[in-house]
Amino acid sequence: MPELPEVETTIRDLKRKVLQRTFLDIWCDAKKLIKRPKNFEKFRKEIIGRKIMAIERKGKNILFFLDRDKVLLIHQKLTGHLLVGEWKRERNSWIPKEKGPLQDPANKFIHLMFFLDNGLMLALSDLRKFAKIELWDKDELFKSKEIKELGIDLLDEKFTFEEFKKRIQKTKRKIKQVLMDQKIIAGIGNIYSDEILFRAKVHIEKRTDELKEKDLRKIYKYIKEVLKEAISLGGESISDYRRPNGSKGGFDLKRKVYRREGEPCFVCKTPIKRIKIGQRSSYFCPKCQKL
Repeated sequence: MPELPEVETTIRDLKRKVLQRTFLDIWCDAKKLIKRPKNFEKFRKEIIGRKIMAIERKGKNILFFLDRDKVLLIHQKLTGHLLVGEWKRERNSWIPKEKGPLQDPANKFIHLMFFLDNGLMLALSDLRKFAKIELWDKDELFKSKEIKELGIDLLDEKFTFEEFKKRIQKTKRKIKQVLMDQKIIAGIGNIYSDEILFRAKVHIEKRTDELKEKDLRKIYKYIKEVLKEAISLGGESISDYRRPNGSKGGFDLKRKVYRREGEPCFVCKTPIKRIKIGQRSSYFCPKCQKL
């Protein structure tokens, strides 16, 4: 699932491509993706003719602020990613008009297409069709439980060490689970929690009430460093995620533990281990990250 670096990369790329553009029409062959309103024709009617005034991120949600106080919310979920380009419809498939990264096989699962007034198209490629698309009145969205319950954003200037420490110490669970809890801190998922904890030399199963001050400071430091680095590299594309131009992010070259089971640790050469935490595969070095 795209995490904060991938979503932040996406909105930064989209701002350069689709700001001030107007929706002319929509195509969709997986109407279950539209969660609000659930009637696709009503959704289509509400979207057509609206201009994209701003694009922001709230946690892992992409928010398109439209004119007349509407907000289009897109959560890419497990395998979804947004693309911008030009396609033609051939044999029930969308084919990029130009050669390039949009031809990557990961970009062929297009189930939603927005047609814009400058000839560009905004597409959602989603292999498993788990993404969520919603259209909200602006005031209602920010009063909704979904948005109000999100934890502090990692790029927020209010995300200080003291704020991080206060939030972490409110619970007594495994540190990996807490880092991934979107109600505590918004933006970290499976990949970056493993990478952060490896660099901080903290075991992924360490309970938060067992962490010392120095551990918390290291975790906080590497949250900042890892996410900043990942954003600068355009995110991680080890799985389905691609940038809006169809290209891969570059963080894969910096990955230390995630999906490296059995491979030698870059620090001590001990084989990386994989265990399940909350039904998610989690990776760590048993020597560098002692419990």
